[in-house]
Amino acid sequence: MLGADGHSSLAVSRMRERSAQLFQKACKVIPGGVTANIKYFPPHPIVMKRGSGSRLFDVDGNAYIDYALCYGALMLGHGHPRVLAAVEQHIAAAGTFVFGAPCELETAMAEKLIAHYAGIERVRFTNSGMEATQFAIRLAMAHTGRRKLAKFEGHYHGGYDQVLFSVHPERERGGERRRPHAVAASKGIPDYVQRETLALPFNDLEATARLLQENANDVAAVILEPVEGGFIPAEPAFLRGLRTVTEQLGIVLIFDEVKTGFRVALGGAQQVYGVTPDLTALGKVLGGGFPIGAVGGKRELMAQCDPREGQDILTAGREDGVQLGVRDGSASDVLFHSGTYNGHPLILAAGLATIDLLEQPGQLEQLFAHTNQLRKGLEDVYARRDIPMQTCGMGSIFNIVLTERPVANCRDMWHADTALRRAIDEELLNVGVYCKPLNRYSLSLAHSSADIQYTVDAHERAIDRVLLRGRSSK
Repeated sequence: MLGADGHSSLAVSRMRERSAQLFQKACKVIPGGVTANIKYFPPHPIVMKRGSGSRLFDVDGNAYIDYALCYGALMLGHGHPRVLAAVEQHIAAAGTFVFGAPCELETAMAEKLIAHYAGIERVRFTNSGMEATQFAIRLAMAHTGRRKLAKFEGHYHGGYDQVLFSVHPERERGGERRRPHAVAASKGIPDYVQRETLALPFNDLEATARLLQENANDVAAVILEPVEGGFIPAEPAFLRGLRTVTEQLGIVLIFDEVKTGFRVALGGAQQVYGVTPDLTALGKVLGGGFPIGAVGGKRELMAQCDPREGQDILTAGREDGVQLGVRDGSASDVLFHSGTYNGHPLILAAGLATIDLLEQPGQLEQLFAHTNQLRKGLEDVYARRDIPMQTCGMGSIFNIVLTERPVANCRDMWHADTALRRAIDEELLNVGVYCKPLNRYSLSLAHSSADIQYTVDAHERAIDRVLLRGRSSK
């Protein structure tokens, strides 16, 4: 049986005693005990030991059905044999882990992405989705010669200065719904970055178009998640209208498909909506569980980083009075992009094995059917207990939102009962269902119908325990 039935806080504490000990040990050498803030949740995160298929196993021996899946990256589940075989075979054939030079797999993966994504004609690889969005913004600014970035409230594109605004803005600081403020989401962000950031209201075309027109001479790019946070889909008319407005104003449109790439369709959200961006950022699923990112886009945009037309700023020295590596102009005339591990062959081997399986007939259809089965089962459970709830999402990702009100953007989430949701999520951890509290659910090919039924039943038990505690405390 998965998990444990601990009712008391003491039982729960004993259930994850080793996790608590390791967390305290980590806190002595790692700030907050975690290497990324997103990995923390109170009273302490669960320390995992191994994974297999749809399951995770923690250091205390507890088993969980995993719906975090490394925040959506593991679309085939944990330790899929095809991915393991691809990595092992590459190491055996190559005799090394990385070349630090071009390899055939870079071209093979680029060809795959060009075949599946309407907005991709050329590709460059990075080491994460965050790096991909950062590079896409640089391409857009180089192309337009403008310096302001427009982003939407509620959208997360990575942890760097340019985009770390209005991810979850507070009510008192967010400004008007149709004219939001760019609210810094971290300390340490310079004021000048905030002045060059324009916040936009998601799924409000009229207000977005007006703000873009007012700033048309300054805005280089609009970046957005076509599905906000991975679970609030753009309205089709909104996305089509945004494409039209950006084209009219000469603004580069960037789709951040790090979450939605392959998860809502092989060709991402742009395939679902039939809207083609100028640049696309990918990550997560693309690496099959390994760190990777990619930027793809129109030929003329991507050509800006072509070294045949530019320079190598890392080549030191001068010959005949000319800086080595620079041709036909100064370093500032061309766009620099590099990274020691860009196009890492082991990661590309894992990613290609992942995509090859997803391309097989029926695989995505079955995954989406399982996702819808889980969503329907959960909605029925909450409805039977008269708890306002809806599942929001697309493809193989969704979230549980405890409100009856329509959810079109992050401000609508202010009306959700997050306290109840958190309490249920915490109880789910005690009965063997793993997802960081308040996070979205991601499914994989490894999740079975039995997993889904167990999860529905687990929600039923978790809700009943939380409601019982609430009645007992009155």
